[in-house]
Amino acid sequence: FDDQGHIVTNNHVVEDGNSFQVRFADGSVAEGTLVGTDPGSDLAVIKVDQLPAGTAPLTLADSSKVLVGQTAVAIGNPFGLQNTLTVGVVSGVGRSLTGPASRSGGRFRIPNVIQTDAAINPGNSGGPLLNVRGEVIGVNTAIRTETGTFEGVGYAVPSNAVARIVPVLISEGSYRHPWMGIGMQDVDPLLAKRFNLAVRQGVLVTEVQPESPANKAGLRGGTQIGDYAGGRIPYDGDIVVAINGIQIFTADDLVSYLELNASVGDTIEMTINRQGEEQRIN
Repeated sequence: FDDQGHIVTNNHVVEDGNSFQVRFADGSVAEGTLVGTDPGSDLAVIKVDQLPAGTAPLTLADSSKVLVGQTAVAIGNPFGLQNTLTVGVVSGVGRSLTGPASRSGGRFRIPNVIQTDAAINPGNSGGPLLNVRGEVIGVNTAIRTETGTFEGVGYAVPSNAVARIVPVLISEGSYRHPWMGIGMQDVDPLLAKRFNLAVRQGVLVTEVQPESPANKAGLRGGTQIGDYAGGRIPYDGDIVVAINGIQIFTADDLVSYLELNASVGDTIEMTINRQGEEQRIN
């Protein structure tokens, strides 16, 4: 990550460990110290006292400019095979990934995840996903599989999240994610038609947690329960349609905006539809 010996990896790689070492491409091994972890982004930072001669930090690309179809190069140690490189394409962007339960029992949700068909297997976690210029577009974190091996869909934490979170992990050891305290349901035309909602797309607030920022701001969850798509949902809560003037279509849009554009302590303006009337709430 830098010339000070900071190495980026995944939180799930290190969270059950108490001693660490880093193996470099030239075969040299250095003992490492864990300096910061963040289950919320599945990122962690290890520090080594000395880097091998000629080692340089990788450049972070702007992951907001990553396009479906561009070349993706994954580097890692799948199945313990050192210094393995695989090539594919970016097969999706803007994904939201819910990862495995952390030691505390919580589950992290990572927005703006990059999807790739470059082969990623156990041992690739924490390695870089690169573009054709050798710039980091993401950190490989997971695969979607029913067999335990790669089936064509891998995921990487976007480089913009790395650029935002890793410096804080280095300086403070942890990262505080923006949090509203609401349950959410995407509104689409079929759901809107079923419950005669005033808007066709947005984020329905299904519940508001007590003492949360959303509760203190006056957001309202649903109280009327209805059947939809084989389940039951509260359908008469506020519907978020914009944040700070930026249109919001889905819960992923909402979480992504908070993660990339807001910090703990910021005030945001929510545009909501409440029982057919548009309102703005800070």
